Amino acid sequence: MKKTLLRSKLHRINVTQVELDYEGSCAVDVDILAKGNMQEYEKIDIYNVSNGERFSTYLIAAEAGSRTVSINGAAAHKVSPRDIIIICSYGLFNEEEVLEHKPVLVYFDEKNNIKSIKKEIPVQKLL
Repeated sequence: MKKTLLRSKLHRINVTQVELDYEGSCAVDVDILAKGNMQEYEKIDIYNVSNGERFSTYLIAAEAGSRTVSINGAAAHKVSPRDIIIICSYGLFNEEEVLEHKPVLVYFDEKNNIKSIKKEIPVQKLL
């Protein structure tokens, strides 16, 4: 049996632009993609922290070093510049791989600089 697990996450990254009339996709700085172990044309889910929208699309390359996150095409209706989003990719893992799997979790500041990279999410504690 295979399980779908979180593979990579770009956590609280900021949308830098929206392009309604561009080919549908999400353009991300290729340096950021590399740090997040993501690649061009990979399917992703986007969770908009600012407005609650959730949608799927795919990645395309944006200029290295630009810190660009551009939401394009129809998905551009679901975000605004400066919205805070989470970009996730998932993978299928067999039962042996599940035991060893650790996702790549990349955390950002308000200017899309990487603050930290982790391999696990802390256990949530009750209030």
